[in-house]
Formats: sequence, structure tokens, C-alpha cells
Amino acid sequence: MTISTRTRMNWALDFSVFASAVVAGLSGIYFLYVPSGGYQGGRNIWYGVTILLERATWSDLHVWGGVAMLIAVLIHLLFHWNWVMSMSKKVIKALGGAGSSLSRGGRINLIVNLAIALSFTLTALSGVYFLIAPTGGYQGGMTTGWDPGFLMDRSSWDVLHTWSGVLLIVAAIEHFIIHWGWITKVTTRFFAPTAAKRSA
Repeated sequence: MTISTRTRMNWALDFSVFASAVVAGLSGIYFLYVPSGGYQGGRNIWYGVTILLERATWSDLHVWGGVAMLIAVLIHLLFHWNWVMSMSKKVIKALGGAGSSLSRGGRINLIVNLAIALSFTLTALSGVYFLIAPTGGYQGGMTTGWDPGFLMDRSSWDVLHTWSGVLLIVAAIEHFIIHWGWITKVTTRFFAPTAAKRSA
């Protein structure tokens, strides 16, 4: 059984977002539980502890995993632009008191997608701030001696990045659960022709 080219493209885009999100998310969890500093103050018992990889490697994974996810999400958004516009019209119509044609499942899916959109936007914006800010990257060192202090101070950006990232992970897991049936069905059909050729 074959699947359409559009569905294959959709699966490939979803997988790109998923793979880059796993890299960015796991490395973000590393930084959440193994914060920088602490040696001088003596409060970070994880200071200097290596978990699978060196801290600089985790930093590179977080930065470039985040960049890859940002690019994949933008392509994903363009690919689903008609759906986004259609759903936006339904939401505006519902907020205007004209009623909504969405089912209960559709409303839950919409809420989860809105949570993903909001948390991703905040995580991406704060991530870009850290990419160009003085100490560079999320934990790294690309530039020195300059802090734009754009809208908020660095610690506020850090809090925003951390907790919007946590919300993004939670919402993404919920999204994954909601669409599990589609994921398993399409993934099985996606690789079915390859498996058939190998067994032949």
C-alpha cells in the first residue's frame, strides 16, 4: 500500500522537526539540571560532572539543534499555511460569537497547537537572543563585551527561555499523543515499500 507524495513530504517534515526537537530538548534538559557555575559559590553539586558528553558539546547540540528546529518549523509552517489560515478564520469567527464548527477533539488539538506555537515562538526568540548576546549561544561564547539588553535583562531572557522551553516540551508530547495513530500508520506505510524490496 502506497502513500501520496504530499503525505510523504508531510512525514519527512514532521520527522525533521521531531529529530531536531529531541536534540534541542534533551540538551536543554541537561542545562536545566546541570546549570553553569556553582563551583565558586559551592552550591552546584553537578559542577564539573560529565554526563555522556562534555558541557561544550551539549552546548553545541543545543544551539545547532535549536537552529535546525527553527528552520524545520518554518518550512513546516509554510507547508501547512492553508491549514493555519483556515484554523485562524475559525478561531476569529468563534471569538466573534458566530459559533464554532470545531469538534471537542478539534478544540483540544487547536489549544495544544496554540500552546506549541506560543511556547515555540518565545523559546526561539529568546534562543536567538542568546545566540547573539555577549557570552553567545545558550551557554557558550560567540561574542564578548556587548549585551544588547533588548527589552529585558539577560536573567529574564534566561527564565523566559527555560520555562517556555519546558512548556514546549509538554505541549509537544501532548501533540505526539494526540496524533499517535497517524504517526504509526503513516510511518509503517512509509517504510513498507522498502521492507518489501529487501525481502524480495
